[in-house]
Amino acid sequence: MTINYVVVPQWQGSGSSRAMQLVDGAEAIRGDLPSASTRTVDVPLEAGDHQGTGVHRLSSLLLVRERTRHTYAADPAIHVTIGGDCGVELAAIEHVSPSAPAVVWIDAHPDLHTPESSASGAFNGMVLRTLLGEGPAVLVPEHALTADHLILAGVRSADPEEDAYIQDAGIRSIGVIEFSADALLEAIAATGADSVYLHIDLDVLDPADFAGLGSPVPFGISPTLLAETIRAVVAKYPLAGAGITEFAPASITQAADDLPTILRLIGAITSAR
Repeated sequence: MTINYVVVPQWQGSGSSRAMQLVDGAEAIRGDLPSASTRTVDVPLEAGDHQGTGVHRLSSLLLVRERTRHTYAADPAIHVTIGGDCGVELAAIEHVSPSAPAVVWIDAHPDLHTPESSASGAFNGMVLRTLLGEGPAVLVPEHALTADHLILAGVRSADPEEDAYIQDAGIRSIGVIEFSADALLEAIAATGADSVYLHIDLDVLDPADFAGLGSPVPFGISPTLLAETIRAVVAKYPLAGAGITEFAPASITQAADDLPTILRLIGAITSAR
């Protein structure tokens, strides 16, 4: 299994006051990746405009998506995408969706808003709903995800509109207390999929263990448990791809403190090579 890394230092999808620090976070991770198998997508400096859609900075998001699509299309390897904000997963999951993997969304937030329900207009809170086929027409992928192939894991900060959608769509969800390798493997098996895509928003981690977060939520998953669970998943299922997003270190020192945890998660993702 050949794995390449695609670094996408996109910040325009974030609604956090620390959005620009996502660029620093992506660059910090890139510095520890093997240069021969790492590609970096050029992200525009400008914020972009909403183009009347209710999605802030949409024009820049569209440009980054097109550039990221070209990067994936040019390389047949399995890709581990390094954000940037969660919006980078739009192109990453769109790229693998024709093979219908189980998508495991490991995140403190479900990211299931629409432009109509979002109070912030930030796309990182809408990306999963868009991947499921509900969002601005210019962003909805040709091959949308289906709810029966989706698993939410570690979610502990959902708005009422998102909770209602999770229930109505019948999306499988594993809370922090229930989170384990066995629980996740059982949920993946129930999808009937024969491969898996792992989305990891670092805010799923407990902020007591990981500081570089723009939107920290207390009482998260420990880095050790998350790494062990990822290893168990990739030992059993072929990896369709993976993404690590939302690293927003406040300083060089904080980045240095958090990077060992990120590299441990990358090691777990690639452990079945």
